[in-house]
Amino acid sequence: MPGTSTFPVEVTNVSRHGLWLLVGDEELFLPFEQFPWYRDASIEEISVVERQTADHLYWSFLDIDLSVESIRNPAAFPLVARRQR
Repeated sequence: MPGTSTFPVEVTNVSRHGLWLLVGDEELFLPFEQFPWYRDASIEEISVVERQTADHLYWSFLDIDLSVESIRNPAAFPLVARRQR
């Protein structure tokens, strides 16, 4: 049985522009323009996120892995996967 995560993460808000995450004590914004995979996702799909390591987030319903650094500095990660329809 897994223990309690020492890497907290929580979705704090979703709007038509994007979503906000509280990662530890840092709030991050993921605009849908830069992170299009979340635009058509349900609140439940977006809300179930795990912080597997200090720099690794995983949305199991959406099968999306992101580096926290890629959210902080998206210009350093120019490749963007296309959404499947």
